[in-house]
Amino acid sequence: MPIKIPDDLPAKEILENENIFIMGEDRAQHQDIRPLRIALLNLMPTKIVTETQYLRLMSNSPLQIEITLLYTWTHKPANTSEEHLSRFYSSFDEVKDQKFDGLIITGAPVENLEFEDVDYWDELKQIMKWSLTNVYSTIHVCWGAQAGLYYHYGIPKYPLDSKMFGIFNHKIINHNNNNNFLRGFDEVFNAPHSRHTEVRIEDIEKHPELEVLATSDDAGVYMVAGKHGRHLFVTGHPEYDALTLKTEYDRDVNKGLDIAVPNNYFPNDDPKGMPQVTWRGHANLLLLNWLNYYVYQQTPFDLGQLAESD
Repeated sequence: MPIKIPDDLPAKEILENENIFIMGEDRAQHQDIRPLRIALLNLMPTKIVTETQYLRLMSNSPLQIEITLLYTWTHKPANTSEEHLSRFYSSFDEVKDQKFDGLIITGAPVENLEFEDVDYWDELKQIMKWSLTNVYSTIHVCWGAQAGLYYHYGIPKYPLDSKMFGIFNHKIINHNNNNNFLRGFDEVFNAPHSRHTEVRIEDIEKHPELEVLATSDDAGVYMVAGKHGRHLFVTGHPEYDALTLKTEYDRDVNKGLDIAVPNNYFPNDDPKGMPQVTWRGHANLLLLNWLNYYVYQQTPFDLGQLAESD
C-alpha cells in the first residue's frame, strides 16, 4: 500500500522516479480504509531532503499511511521557502486537537546548545507532552532522541571530543524476543551518525522503564525503547541517503571548518570516491517494524480512545 501525500509535494516526483509507490490525495479519497495517521516533526534545516528520506523509508510498508508534516513556528527555517511551509506544513497549534497513530521527531543541528537555549525548546516540550495523550507511538531521532530522553526521563547529553561522523558498526544487546523493534535484524548492522554530543548507557540504565536495544563500540548507545514500545530513541540517522554525509562533509570543508573524513564511508577514506550504502536494509526494517508492530497492530481503530503513554 502507498503513502498518501499532497499531489504537488516535491518528494512525490522524486519518489515516483525511483519507482516507489506514492498515492496522491485524489486517488486516496476513493479507498475505503482508515490510513495510519503519521506526523513528521521536521526539525532539520533541509526540510525537503529530510521529508523525502522519511517518506522513502515508510513507502516499504504494506499499510496506507497519511502524512502530516509539522514545523516549529517559533523558529524560522533559513533553507526552506515560506511558500513550501505554508503549502505543505502545519504548525503545532493547527494539529494540537488531533490524534495520530505515530509521530517522528527528527534530528536538528543544535546539539552544541543546551536544550533550554534552543529557540523552539518550549514549543518542543509542548509537543512532547502532547504526544503522551495524542500519539500512540513516537520515534525520536538523533538530537530528537537526546531531547526526548532529557524531557521524558531527565537523561543528560555530553559533549564529544570530536564529531561522531560516519558509518558505524552496531550490535544487538537486548535479545528479548518480545521486542519487535529488532525483529529480523542481523546481530551486527551499520548505521550513520552525525553529532557532537552523546547520551551514556549508565544514565539510561538507571531507568527500569527503558531498554537499551543496540549499541556500538565506537558510537555508543544507538537504540533505546520504552518498555511497551510507545517511545523509541535512535541516536543516529538511519534515514540518511547515500550522499548525505558527503554533502555535510563538503559543506564543512567549504566553510573552512576542521572536519575529519567520515568514518567507514568513502572507499579507502578518499572523498573523491563514491560511498557505498551499507545501512539501507536496517533503516527500512526499523521503520517497517515500528509501523507494523507498534503502530498498526497496537493503536486503537478509534484514535479518540488513545490513553496516556507510559
